[in-house]
Amino acid sequence: METDQRQAAQRSHATLFQGDALAAWCARWLGAPPTSVLFEVAHLSIVTGLRLADGREVVVKARPPAARLQACVHVQRHLWAAGFPCPEPLAGPHPLGTLSATAEAFVPGGTRLAPGADSPRLFAEALARLVRLAPPVTALPTLAPPPAWVCWDHDQPGTWPLPDDRDDDLNRYPEPIWLEEVVRRVRSRLAQCRQPPVVGHADWEEPNLRWLDRRLHVVHDWDSVVSRPEAALAGVAAAVCPACGGPGTATLEESAAFLEAYEQVRGQPWSVDEWQVCWAAGLWIRAYNAKKATLEGSGGELMERLASEAPERLRLART
Repeated sequence: METDQRQAAQRSHATLFQGDALAAWCARWLGAPPTSVLFEVAHLSIVTGLRLADGREVVVKARPPAARLQACVHVQRHLWAAGFPCPEPLAGPHPLGTLSATAEAFVPGGTRLAPGADSPRLFAEALARLVRLAPPVTALPTLAPPPAWVCWDHDQPGTWPLPDDRDDDLNRYPEPIWLEEVVRRVRSRLAQCRQPPVVGHADWEEPNLRWLDRRLHVVHDWDSVVSRPEAALAGVAAAVCPACGGPGTATLEESAAFLEAYEQVRGQPWSVDEWQVCWAAGLWIRAYNAKKATLEGSGGELMERLASEAPERLRLART
């Protein structure tokens, strides 16, 4: 089903965004048709920036329908109303052809955060603020299933969940014995976690955040809202977002700095169990990213760094 939906999204791209469907959608749900296209990007979703006839600039995002999208928009609207730097949701999710579309205000400006000694702290403070301001899980419709890169507790056959950005099964391709052992131990440790879930952002990577003078300007990609234990959310982010050491990675020192800064901002020390979950969740996403990148022919560096850091990250996770 997921594969069919992705293929439908790709087939719909040309017709939806070059014909009348998008204009009709905007007229109905935003009260004005588009007059010009500001930008268009297609990956997991089709994201189009538009200028409307009434002068507003908006972003329309279309992707395969999913029950969790309603909760994602609810969280984004709640955070925007609370003053968190995210685009204001304007409409949706509503059908757009075979897809489900949402609209939000276009927030221009900002840049990626230049590497600095304070980068892990800035990323951590921003995520901790988001979690503190987010609504409780009980106030939301479903956020299940979580995105594949944080779905370590999936019930699908094999070690790896089905990816959301490729029509393939990662389990069809054998990995080194050491990686198989790492993932087995990490999944076992995370399965023992009994910490309550909170609402957070599961793709807290550098490309989704924009900054002005090292102050957070805007956070994007609200389809990545999830319900996970706070320690797991922090651990995933700590493993990838400072990214001073390479694409999609953080050094051990950066990860530790992130987690220590997050602990300070939330005003409550991590328990022993939470520390272990932090490191286990971070190691899961590093393994998932390296596995997927290897199949795409670009994972050599990620796999090498993972192999060198895995023993220490496993020790910290106490797996």
